[in-house]
Amino acid sequence: MDGIFNIYKQKGFTSHDVVAVVRKIIQQKKVGHTGTLDPDAEGVLPICVGKGTKLADYIMNGKKSYKAIVVLGITTTTEDASGEILQQKEVLFEQQKIKETVHSFLGTYYQIPPMYSAIKVNGKKLYELAREGKEIERKQREITIFNICITKFMPPNQFEIEVVCSKGTYIRTLCADIGKKLGCGAHMGSLLRTSSGMFSLDTAVTLEKLKELAEKNELQKVLLPLEKALKQYDSIVVSPKGNKLLYNGNKIYEPFFEQIEGNITQGKIILGYDSNNTLIGIYEIITEKNGLCMKPLKILL
Repeated sequence: MDGIFNIYKQKGFTSHDVVAVVRKIIQQKKVGHTGTLDPDAEGVLPICVGKGTKLADYIMNGKKSYKAIVVLGITTTTEDASGEILQQKEVLFEQQKIKETVHSFLGTYYQIPPMYSAIKVNGKKLYELAREGKEIERKQREITIFNICITKFMPPNQFEIEVVCSKGTYIRTLCADIGKKLGCGAHMGSLLRTSSGMFSLDTAVTLEKLKELAEKNELQKVLLPLEKALKQYDSIVVSPKGNKLLYNGNKIYEPFFEQIEGNITQGKIILGYDSNNTLIGIYEIITEKNGLCMKPLKILL
């Protein structure tokens, strides 16, 4: 079984818990997620199976969207409601000022990832160090907020935001940064991921539903084929003479390109198909002395 399941992760599950449950339901070892969701968060969590596990990095490259509750006046160790309270301050709930502050985060900004995160430093996850009472310096990361708006004010100290952002964005940290800029501090009260790349809430299935479909032998109904999950990439089909080179993981030069879909330029990531129109892998277009060629990045064989 190769493809992606769009799972609705419920509260209380870690992303690894979801992987373990899916593995048990479909009775297949090769299962992986495309980016963690905290245990208290819920929503869209694409799960790759089979050959799809090799392509997780490319599938998770897309934009993500969220709904979150910002709680002003309270900062916590984890930047969300699960952490210990660090500080409490009085809140001046001035809606116009809050709106202006929230909108100021639109565009590119540099985030410092929270200590309670799965990022690894010297082989150890940050949250493991945090649980030991350690705090280390973290490199700031460039992230992009494509859209951010307040959808609901909830006096005296809460409001709901909708965010569309780049991968690697911590919404917890965004909430904390909003509070910092307002001068009263804040943490994230709740989080719902509404989409991840092409995967959205309206097509997400719970683990219970997945189990039900497995029992009926109907998993294919919700298994998205790899080609559909990667439809944002252009492609090249090679000629029959290029098949062997393709299967052996060699570079394929332009004379073996039989059919080109989209614009093929230097540095572009594309899908590579054999002459039978079977997806073989992910490639990068490069220019060498012998001309234009496709260099293998991930082979699915």
